[in-house]
Amino acid sequence: MGPRNDAIACTPTTAGPLPVGQSSAKGGCAGLSSADNRGVSGHQVGRAYPGQDQAGREGGVGPFATFVVRVRPDGAVARWESRRHRKHPPGALATGSTWWAPRSRGWWIAILFAVGSLVFALGAVPGYASAVGTRWDAVTFFIGSLFFTAAGYLTYREAVDAGPHAPTADRRRFFVFQPGRIDWWATAVQLAGTLFFNVSTGNAVRVDLTAKAANQHVWRPDAFGSVCFLVASALAWFEVCHGWTAWRPRLWSWWITLVNLIGSVAFGVSAVAGYISPATGQLRNAERSNLGTLIGALCFFVGAFLLLPERTEEVSDPVTHQG
Repeated sequence: MGPRNDAIACTPTTAGPLPVGQSSAKGGCAGLSSADNRGVSGHQVGRAYPGQDQAGREGGVGPFATFVVRVRPDGAVARWESRRHRKHPPGALATGSTWWAPRSRGWWIAILFAVGSLVFALGAVPGYASAVGTRWDAVTFFIGSLFFTAAGYLTYREAVDAGPHAPTADRRRFFVFQPGRIDWWATAVQLAGTLFFNVSTGNAVRVDLTAKAANQHVWRPDAFGSVCFLVASALAWFEVCHGWTAWRPRLWSWWITLVNLIGSVAFGVSAVAGYISPATGQLRNAERSNLGTLIGALCFFVGAFLLLPERTEEVSDPVTHQG
């Protein structure tokens, strides 16, 4: 994200019938018990115990399952989806309205990402740096990065709370390690990316950096943060698509992950164009870097805005009764 250096058709790959208690190639789908690595709840998949469900299937990308389907003995079909389980926990009702719900974590995630995106867009607007000065332009990006980190942490907490919980757990968990879940990776990597941006934009405020120091302490963490955002956005896209790609324009989540992925690509282009030469301290292409930051920030704003209607959307019953 360059100027802040001066101053971010689904073809679900489904497995065949999977006997309960047998783990699939994607790992961690044994029995769909409450200890399952995706945190599957009874409301969403029927608390499948050995011998209870007859057959099922799952799909996703690589080692991650993003949806699981089971057929119960009574013929009911139960479907669990990773993002739906995280954004719409079983038994939890959306509080407040779509546009005003300060008691909702999902609302704050959207607002914080939206504000951070607008601040980044402001810092990248042509002429802004000239109007306020390079130092205040850098401060603008640093402030925006703090909003990103706050939103990233809440998003990570959302994923943690949607995960499996030990039956004897009596205290709130803040940081966990659940590498079998695609949403854990997406939110953890995104949070790491926001921290890299904190470092990059914070160092950019300093006025005593040499060219070599600017390369090491401003551009490098910026590049690492951009890579993290790209990886996180790709994982979120795969989670929604249940595969490498999809055409699902009726879903808010599809549009959210699509524009965020485009924004992350734009941030990546900005980081490459914003490479700081350790010899001269000059950017490779300041205009392209600035444009990439602006486009990326605007895409992230759109994605954040769409989180609001996704939070209050009606969710279909995950259990379908046949006949």
